[in-house]
Amino acid sequence: MQDWTLSLADTQIGTFSTQNHVFASVSNLLASPEEVIRAATLQKFAKITPQYPGVRSELPRAVSLAWLKELSPLLDKAFGASDNGWEMQAWFSLVTAKPSELVPMQRFPHVDGTNPRQLAMMLYLHDTPHGGTGFFRQRSTGLEALTDENFPRYRQALENDVRTNGLPPAAYVTDGAPYFERTHTCEGAFNQAFFYRGNVLHSGLIDGSQELSPDPAKGRLTINAFFRPIE
Repeated sequence: MQDWTLSLADTQIGTFSTQNHVFASVSNLLASPEEVIRAATLQKFAKITPQYPGVRSELPRAVSLAWLKELSPLLDKAFGASDNGWEMQAWFSLVTAKPSELVPMQRFPHVDGTNPRQLAMMLYLHDTPHGGTGFFRQRSTGLEALTDENFPRYRQALENDVRTNGLPPAAYVTDGAPYFERTHTCEGAFNQAFFYRGNVLHSGLIDGSQELSPDPAKGRLTINAFFRPIE
């Protein structure tokens, strides 16, 4: 029986960029990270969505429910209370695609949706040269967070950029050039969890020159979670 216990003793809440996007960060979130990594090695990973450049395996439902109970007070404090509580989905995730295999949409920063009330968590469980997560501003519009209202302007500007100057090369996002600039970096320390609004432009900072192992014990293993307020 794996130990999935959480510790929120080392928590920081703050903002980043001149647009003051809220974040919460928890160091040493898992009491026994090595046991959770061993649990990941027993899972069956598969490609779930075309957007993610790798494979995933859903966390056990009982674990997600237990974590949600412990994390909800932090979400309320950092991002504003949800009157009816939160719902959560979480996956073990492994980036495995080689840079040459990236489709166009994987070469840009992305958002998880345009609802600012949807939150995301990245829990870093690897010790590799692959970094944490970067956050970005679109150069032509200054947009950093996408909403239903501004998304058409964002999309039109990006289409104009690509039409004029072409797609970025087949490579992972690093500094965001040429159409974006990085505004903040979460370094992704081992066993660090980073929470942010999913509509802020972001991307994993992957070193495409290094191996991207499909082995959870060797690769860029993270636990990704989405939190949505219950309506």
